[in-house]
Amino acid sequence: MTAEPDGPEGRLRRFATIWSRAVFPVTSTSSTRPEFEAQLLPLARRLSEALLARTFDSDAGRAVGAALVDAHCTDPEALSRTLDCVDAYLVLYCGGDGDQEGLRARCARLQHAMAAGFARTLRERTLAEQEAIAQAALQAQGVVAQALHASEARFRAVFEGAAIGIGMADLEGNILQVNGALLRMFGVSDQTLRSRNVREWTHPDDAPQTWRLYDELVRGEREHYHLEKAFYRPDGTVLWTNLTVSLLRDADGDPQYQLALMEDTTERRLLNLRLRYEATHDALTGLPNRTFFFERLEKALGAGEGQRFGLCYLDLDGFKTINDSLGHAAGDRLLVEVADRLQSCATAPGEMVARLGGDEFVALTTGPDTQRDVDELAGRIMNALLAPISVDGRELTVRGSIGIVEGPAGERSPAEVLRSADITMYRAKSAGGNRFELADPEADARAITRHGLTTALPTALERGEFFIEYQPLVHLGDGSVRGAEALVRWLHPQHGVLGPDRFIPLAEHTGLIVPLGRWVLEQSVRQAREWRELQGGAEAVGPLRINVNLSPCQLTHPGLVQDTVDILERTGVAPDALCLEVTESALIGADDDLLKPLRRLAEMGVDIALDDFGTGYSNLANLRRLPVSILKLDRSFTQSMQQFPADPVDLKIVEGIVSLAHSLDLAVTVEGVETGAQADQLRILGCDTAQGWYYARPGPPERLHELALVDATG
Repeated sequence: MTAEPDGPEGRLRRFATIWSRAVFPVTSTSSTRPEFEAQLLPLARRLSEALLARTFDSDAGRAVGAALVDAHCTDPEALSRTLDCVDAYLVLYCGGDGDQEGLRARCARLQHAMAAGFARTLRERTLAEQEAIAQAALQAQGVVAQALHASEARFRAVFEGAAIGIGMADLEGNILQVNGALLRMFGVSDQTLRSRNVREWTHPDDAPQTWRLYDELVRGEREHYHLEKAFYRPDGTVLWTNLTVSLLRDADGDPQYQLALMEDTTERRLLNLRLRYEATHDALTGLPNRTFFFERLEKALGAGEGQRFGLCYLDLDGFKTINDSLGHAAGDRLLVEVADRLQSCATAPGEMVARLGGDEFVALTTGPDTQRDVDELAGRIMNALLAPISVDGRELTVRGSIGIVEGPAGERSPAEVLRSADITMYRAKSAGGNRFELADPEADARAITRHGLTTALPTALERGEFFIEYQPLVHLGDGSVRGAEALVRWLHPQHGVLGPDRFIPLAEHTGLIVPLGRWVLEQSVRQAREWRELQGGAEAVGPLRINVNLSPCQLTHPGLVQDTVDILERTGVAPDALCLEVTESALIGADDDLLKPLRRLAEMGVDIALDDFGTGYSNLANLRRLPVSILKLDRSFTQSMQQFPADPVDLKIVEGIVSLAHSLDLAVTVEGVETGAQADQLRILGCDTAQGWYYARPGPPERLHELALVDATG
C-alpha cells in the first residue's frame, strides 16, 4: 500500500527525492539515481526522527554524515549540497505542526552533527587509506603516493568548502587548522587566528558549564558538547555562535584533537533581542509594558530580607474626555508626552516607569528605604504633570490620581500588590482626583468584599440565598397592625446575613436589581395573600397590606407595570393589598414618561408611597402632579421627639408637612419610631401610621401575623 502523497511518509519520500537529485550528480557511485534515492531514504527517515524526537540526539546526525561517506559521497560538493538541502527542506517536509523556531534550531544542530560525522569518517577513511598505502608502499610506491594525495585533497576540499566554521586544535588548545568560513566569521587572517589558544576565548556571557564541559572533553571524559557561546572579534564586536565541539581519537582510541563547528547566530540573536524588546515594551511610548513590569515587580518582591518596594499606580483624570473631544491621535500624543515626563521622574537606581495600558502608568522603586523614596517619587510625578501639554495648538492641563503601595519584599504576590494599588488609586480618584493616597488594608478589604459580593450576586438569587423580613406598619390612632414593609436580606455563605445597604447599591450598579426586585415583589405579594387567608376568621380592622420598595432602575424598566400585573393576577391578590415605595430623590425632576408607569399602577388601585420624604429638594407644589397616596416622613425629622419635650422647630416642621399632606388627601407614615413618647407626639401631630423598633424589629412573616391577631382579639 503506497503512502498518501501528503502524508508523513509521502513527505519523507519527497524530501529523499529532492536530496538525491541534489547530491547524485557529484557522487561517485555506480548506482542509478532511483537506487541512490533508495539508499538515502533510511537516512532521511533517521533525520526526521531525530528532528522530532523528545530529546535531541546528535549521534543520529553524525551517523548520517558517516553514512554519506560510506555511500561514496566524498566529494566536498556532496556535503555542501546535503547541508543546503537539509537546511532548506528538512523542517518543511518533516517538521509537521511543531514549534518552527525550535525545529529550525534543532535542524541546525543536526547539520553540525552531520558535518562532524562526515569529517570524522572521512578522516578515518583517509587514515585507513594512508595505512593501506603504508602497507603497500614497497609494492607500489607511486600508487601509494597518488592515493595519499587524493585522500588528503578530498578532506582539504571538504574542510575548506564547508559553509559553517570549522577549526581543529590539539588538546592543549593550540589552534592547528581553520577553514575560510571561520576566518570570515571572526574577520581575521589565518595566521592571526592560529596564533590564539582556545582558552583565551572567554566571554562574560559564557554559560556556567562552558569551560567545565571543555575540560571534560580534552580529558577524554566526553565525546562532544553543544552550547551557545559568544566570542569577541578584534574590532570589539561580539560574534554569537552555536558551537559544537567533538573529540577526535587516534587509531588506539586515545584523545588526539578537538574539532569545533561554529554556526554564526549573531543576526538571529539580534532579531530575538529585538522581538524580546518589542514584546516587553509599549509600542506607543517606548516604556516597559505590563509584561516587563510584572517581571521586575516579581523580582523586587522576591528580594532578600531587609529589602522593600514602593509602587505608584497612576491614572490620568479626564483622559476619556480628551480622547472623545480631540480624537485618539491627539490622545496618543498626550500619552507620549506624559510618558516622557514620567520617565524623567524615575532615573535613580532601582526605579522604573511602565505603561500598563490606556492612560494607566506605574512607577516602581526598590531598596532598603522605599518608605521615603516612594513619597518623593509620587511628588515628582505630580509636579511633572503640572505644566500644560501642547497638543495640536491646544494647551491641555493634565492631572492624575495615584495609589501608593509600599512594604517589605516577600510578603505579597505581584497580583496582590497591583490590586491594592488599583483600589487605592480609585480611592484617590473618588476623593476628587489630582492627588495621591496611601494603601489602607481596611479600605482594600472593603473594596475586595464589594467586588466579591458583586461577582456573587448573579448566582445568589438562583441559589436561594435571599430572604425577606417584614416590619409592621402600625396605625397611630388605635395601635392596630395595618401591614408591613418587606425588607430583603442576603444570607451570604461567607459573610452571614447582609442588610440591603450592603448589596442593593451593587445590584443597582450591575442591573441585577430588576430580577431581584421582581423576586421580592412576587414573594411579598404571595405573603400578603397568605396573611389575608389566615386573617379570614379574625375580626381585624382591615386586610393586611404589603409595602415593597422600588429602586430607580426598576422605575425605568419597561416591564414594571406588566410584571406587577402578572404577579397580582398569578397570586390572586387585589391591587389594594400592595403599596410600592419610591424614594423622593428618584422622582426629583421626573418627567411624564417616568411618572406614566406609576400613574397606571395607581389607577389600578396600587398605592404609591413617597419614601424618605424631606431628604430631597423637591418643590412641595410638585406633590400635586405625583401619583402618590402616602408620604413616608424621613426619620431625621422625628429623632428629636424621642426625648421629652421635643424640639419645637421639628414639631412645627412635622405639623406643617402633615397638614399639607392631609390637605392633598395623602396619608402620612413615619419611620424610625423608637420610644413611646415619640409615638404619642406623632399621634398628636396627626400622623396616620408608623413603623420602628418601638413596635417591632423586622422579622419572619409569622410574627407579623401573631401581632395582627393580638390586635384583632384585643
